[in-house]
Amino acid sequence: MKDEIIREVYQVLENRRDHTIDSYTSRIMQDDDKKAEDKILEKIGEEAAEVIIASKNDENLVSESADLIFHTLLLLVYKGVDLDELFTEFERRRH
Repeated sequence: MKDEIIREVYQVLENRRDHTIDSYTSRIMQDDDKKAEDKILEKIGEEAAEVIIASKNDENLVSESADLIFHTLLLLVYKGVDLDELFTEFERRRH
C-alpha cells in the first residue's frame, strides 16, 4: 500500500544506520556524532530552501518536498526516534 512507504523507507534507513553499506545514507550516519548530525541538518536546510524556491516558481514542488521529508526521516532515524512517535504526533495534531 502507498501509505506503508514511509514505514518501509524508515526501516531501510534504520538498517543502513545499524549495518553500514556503501550508500549515501549509511555513510552520512557513520560520521562521528557531531559531524554526522551537522551534515544531516545542513542537508535539511538545503532541501527546505529548495522547497521554498520550488513553491515560488511553481515547479518541482512534489520532488523537492519528498527530498525534505526523506532527509527529515533520516535525521529522526539518526537520533533514534521511533517512527510510531512521529505517527502519534500526527494523530495528536489531527484532532
